[in-house]
Amino acid sequence: MKTKVLALAFGLATLSTFAQKNELKAAEKALKIKDYPTAITAISSAESLIANMDDKIKGKFYFVKAKAFYGKKDFQTAASAFENLFNFENETGKMRYTQMATTLQNQMLQEVYQLASDQYTAKDYKKASDSFYLTYQLSKADTSFIYNAAVSSTLAKDYDNSLKYYKELQDIGYTGISKIYYATNKQSDEKEDLGDEKNRDLQVKLGLYKDPVNELTESKTGDIIKKIAYILKTQGKTEEALAAIGEARKAYPNDINLILNEAEILIDLKEMDKFAQLMEEAISLHPNDPQLFFNLGVISFNEGKVEEAIKNYEKALELDPDFGIVYFNLALAILLEENALIEKMNVASSALDFDKYDELELKHKEMWKMALPYLIKADEFKRNNDSIRYLLRGYDILEMEEKADKLRIIYKQIKE
Repeated sequence: MKTKVLALAFGLATLSTFAQKNELKAAEKALKIKDYPTAITAISSAESLIANMDDKIKGKFYFVKAKAFYGKKDFQTAASAFENLFNFENETGKMRYTQMATTLQNQMLQEVYQLASDQYTAKDYKKASDSFYLTYQLSKADTSFIYNAAVSSTLAKDYDNSLKYYKELQDIGYTGISKIYYATNKQSDEKEDLGDEKNRDLQVKLGLYKDPVNELTESKTGDIIKKIAYILKTQGKTEEALAAIGEARKAYPNDINLILNEAEILIDLKEMDKFAQLMEEAISLHPNDPQLFFNLGVISFNEGKVEEAIKNYEKALELDPDFGIVYFNLALAILLEENALIEKMNVASSALDFDKYDELELKHKEMWKMALPYLIKADEFKRNNDSIRYLLRGYDILEMEEKADKLRIIYKQIKE
């Protein structure tokens, strides 16, 4: 009886091996004519028998599978097949397909990277993030691809993946520091990045460039920590965000953006005493920074503190009169109470309290007289729908008909 069972088992194994070889042959035949769906169907049939494959067939299976899915442009599945092949042949010590697979994988790496770049350019940030991270998986020596994936995920508002990638960068100690090979173009006398040392030195040797110099880019460590804190804050994880900022500030104690990020969280937590302390610290570190006072103005405005916002915006303009966006924000701060004023005017009108209405209308016009110079200035710096719309409203309220009519034509053209 035992002999019969063994013979049956042997027979099944032989049939299984025969089936595996047939499926792989069918897949290879389909690959020759680039019939990838048929190749994948055959591969899928063979995969169900993988437990009984001998080492020689298993290596071939992984290689053929990688080729089939690469041909179909299913890069993720192909990447997994390549990885399975490399791990398998490393374990067995028999490198039957590794060299050919490495060449094919490098070819796929270039395609995936180009795809990621194209997706990023097209602002398809979610797909770009996936493609950049896959590029890293195919070439783990270059961790900058994780950084690209993190940035893309943030732009896609895919904060879970973005946080995961930034934390991975933090865990591996990524700095993003790279060496740039500069030389000065003799014709333009401008300093240019020539890509790599070999090319730069050749250009200098040919006499086309002079004054070769190497420079290191700034570390991205602080930026990564800040991004982690920002994402945690965006996700409402305020305590974790504060902890991340605390760690970042140990390394970058004078970083104004970290101070402001912490300040915003403290506002959310209504810890105004700590917020005030941070603001004093920020101003003491950067007393002549117009951007700081602009940011303080934004924070004050969002808190409904009109006078404080106006004061900060005015200070920003005092430090930098060409800080264009501040003019528009300053006008908005002046007009912050307009809706409440209009509501009071409507109440007075309904009650037939004409004296009160006239008083409020005068106050309304005075408000717009204060805001108008800043709106004009904002429009001069950067004309857009908002600047024109507010300016036009101001001209109408102040009965500046000639200016309103001219601007209305421009506004209509821009909208069309």
